[in-house]
Amino acid sequence: HAVVRYDYEYIGNSGRLVVTPLTDRCYMTLTTALQLHRGGLPQGPAGTGKTETVKDLGKGIAKYVIVFNCSDGLDYQSMGRMFSGLAQTGAWSCFDEFNRIEVEVLSVVAQQILSILTAIAQLKEHFVFEGQDIPLNKTCGIFVTMNPGYAGRSELPDNLKALLRPVSMMVPDFSLICEIILLSQGFQDSENFARKIVMLYELMDKQLSKVDHYDFSLRNLKAVLVQAGNLKKEAKEDANEEALLLKACSSMNLPKFVRDDVPLFLGMLGDLFPGVEQEDAGLVELRKKATEELAETKMQLLPHSVEKVVQLYETQNTRHGVMVVGITGSGKTVTWKTLQGALKRLKDESVGEYESVRSYLINPKAITMDELYGTYNLATREWHDGILSYIMRTVCQMETKESKWIVFDGPVDTLWIESMNTVLDDNKMLTLNSGERISLPPSVGLLFEVQDL
Repeated sequence: HAVVRYDYEYIGNSGRLVVTPLTDRCYMTLTTALQLHRGGLPQGPAGTGKTETVKDLGKGIAKYVIVFNCSDGLDYQSMGRMFSGLAQTGAWSCFDEFNRIEVEVLSVVAQQILSILTAIAQLKEHFVFEGQDIPLNKTCGIFVTMNPGYAGRSELPDNLKALLRPVSMMVPDFSLICEIILLSQGFQDSENFARKIVMLYELMDKQLSKVDHYDFSLRNLKAVLVQAGNLKKEAKEDANEEALLLKACSSMNLPKFVRDDVPLFLGMLGDLFPGVEQEDAGLVELRKKATEELAETKMQLLPHSVEKVVQLYETQNTRHGVMVVGITGSGKTVTWKTLQGALKRLKDESVGEYESVRSYLINPKAITMDELYGTYNLATREWHDGILSYIMRTVCQMETKESKWIVFDGPVDTLWIESMNTVLDDNKMLTLNSGERISLPPSVGLLFEVQDL
């Protein structure tokens, strides 16, 4: 049995994770690691809940968890500064994608972690870290997550592996998670619905074409369930729950399917929800203004173009990171610019609760990584801001109600997009190598224009 001190820190009233056998095993391993004065290392593929489990364990014992997205630009001094802060404040850290850090830096990091863990085991009040005598808060915890079989990653050095207890997190329990989330959103027949949704996702995974941008993982599933809950909150009390669930499944998945897969998907929905009529999405005013906007910019008025504008609007309402995928000349830029123009018209005429949009356009591949995210001058240790970090900070500090879109027009590759991981997942936080963290408010959205993924 591990005994961990409750920390009495108010974290805010946000949601909790569904406890499945996998999360339970992870909690047991991580708390035992703390008891043995070790760090924790949840590892496994993306979307299995590694970071969220660490955050939820922290929430369970009222601990503040700082999530940091590691990149290959980190050096031992930046890491040392973070570890020094953790040791003094007693917070927990969760270093995401830890094996992106270069191997030479990782072996020094192992020494830094060892000196902190040794001081905790010896119950010291003060200890010497990187040449400075600092006070020690013994409740700090060091957790790192990684995706082992991923291209371009380093293998952890042995002296580091010895300090971290590994937990393998491979396949989450979809049906249990589905059932509990639907129940918490107020659906009466949650067990039956959970079976249907899990079946739908299994069918989509097996039968639809294998396109790079399809993703039927836990993240996508959870977004659909949350959207179903939002629809239920807005609907009347006697609304048909099946119809709400059907609407959430189709509106969250239809926009991303290629043309050949649409009839297949609609067929699956028809089989799983027999006899349920799908409501029209509404948004009549938006359709009308989008048509006007297309006419004014002298574009052809195709029903498909207007449909894509509406789909983009719906997707942006439920997600803060959206990718518009298609070959050159397929109308990606026209779609988002038409939506921007249509929303401005609606705002000017004060129709409904629409907000106008301000956009910031970046071509991420026209500049180097350092120019995009910022870098240290190695001689003076002075921080130079990057273009993205500057725009992001400025936009996130604006207090106007209008929507702000940061548009990335250019190919997506692992080099620059990996550093956006924490921005695009539930943390909504850009972490820079200087240790600065920029939080994304609800009015800011990210839009990527890409040919393929």
